[in-house]
Amino acid sequence: MYAEPTTAIEINITAKDTEGTVRQIQEVIGGRIEERWGEYELTVNNLNAHGSIRFITFDWGVNLLEYDIVFHKEFVLKMDASEYNPIHFAYCLTGHCGHRFGFQNEVHTLEQFQSVIITSRDGGYNYGYFPKEEKLEINVIQIARKKYLKKRLNNVSQLNERLYKVFMDEDHEKAFAYFGTFNLKLADQISALRKIKQKGMIRILQIEGMIYQILSMHIQQHDRAMKEKVLPTTLLKRELKLIRGLAKKIIKDVAKDYSLEQLSEETGLPQAKLQEGFKLLYARTVTEYIRHVRLEAARDLIRTTDMNISEIVYSIGFSSRSYFSKIFKEKYDISPNNFKNRTELPVDEVVGVS
Repeated sequence: MYAEPTTAIEINITAKDTEGTVRQIQEVIGGRIEERWGEYELTVNNLNAHGSIRFITFDWGVNLLEYDIVFHKEFVLKMDASEYNPIHFAYCLTGHCGHRFGFQNEVHTLEQFQSVIITSRDGGYNYGYFPKEEKLEINVIQIARKKYLKKRLNNVSQLNERLYKVFMDEDHEKAFAYFGTFNLKLADQISALRKIKQKGMIRILQIEGMIYQILSMHIQQHDRAMKEKVLPTTLLKRELKLIRGLAKKIIKDVAKDYSLEQLSEETGLPQAKLQEGFKLLYARTVTEYIRHVRLEAARDLIRTTDMNISEIVYSIGFSSRSYFSKIFKEKYDISPNNFKNRTELPVDEVVGVS
């Protein structure tokens, strides 16, 4: 449980939308809000905080709210749910924070890499607790139920029974909270969202598409938990972080001659734990994961360089061209040569212009 601070500065949130919420935060902590293509960002650098809070509001009842900030004092957001009460799908990429409903005494912790789904009942309050001097990277997708159900032809009946009731509770009669287990796949997706470089409308469209993916991953995790399909694991969060770091290292140097024994020595994790971690995070054994990233690298090289197939084979760590061709075709249902020929077709042939 989160230890409720006694000296925290309270920020009363009575706004009726996400923009109003951020502006009421700004009134207390300071900073400046700027807007580009419907993306708003509060930047602050003073004695209260250093960093940013950004938000985007979409017309289909979904908002993105992201914290990338260090508070220099302890703050508590007291949010009036009678004014604005969306379903919050929250994920803490870095740091931790706390939450409680107004009718509760205990504060629950949103830990790093944890998926949380929360909504209050009408007339109640949500309290969000932010520690001081801790880097926070928090992703929150907010769904306004009435607008979401009206604007989108979403078949919410396909949700599990508990979430279905939450979505259909348009009068906000009940509170709901789900604190999930570690989910590093969500960490990768949210990290990718934060790294989008495009600008203008293309950027907003890419963000909107990734919000769908992140939201579906939250819902899938809750569904697995309700069906008791959460994979049992003996791995600690520290060990999962080690495995995630190792997977990223393999992507950066796919040609290296990896062995399970060598990777075990490098991480200090037993081979069995390495296998368990890769299956949990990437649904593949270590060997399958290495082969997967090599094939993805090969496909990119075929598409974007003038290297011939033999050069590509050796550049990604394979020694047999015939073996590479075999597993490439099994994965992509096309031979490397045919794939290369297709990418080299003139534009008029690709689109069928005569």
